[in-house]
Amino acid sequence: MAPITSPERSGSSPESLAARIRGEYSEMPGLHLTFPQACRLWHLDPASCQSVLHTLIEEHFLTRAADGAYVALPTPRAAGSIPLKAASRPRTVTALALRRPA
Repeated sequence: MAPITSPERSGSSPESLAARIRGEYSEMPGLHLTFPQACRLWHLDPASCQSVLHTLIEEHFLTRAADGAYVALPTPRAAGSIPLKAASRPRTVTALALRRPA
């Protein structure tokens, strides 16, 4: 297992770390991490992990669940999206008359 480090020691900027965490949550809908799990997953010391999670909460990307776990907030696109299969319905096609210039 990789040693726990701060973003500065690992060569990552806080911005790139936040982008990586956003990507993890986007790739795994429903990801639900406790603070210790987040520290282990991203190989961060507690202070660095707390800082980046706090930033993502302030950006309204993450929130804390009732049990204290960190979960992603639904994005406007995701909240209003409908699975393609559920959205498909028979469509009627109407013919359009094309006019030629006189």
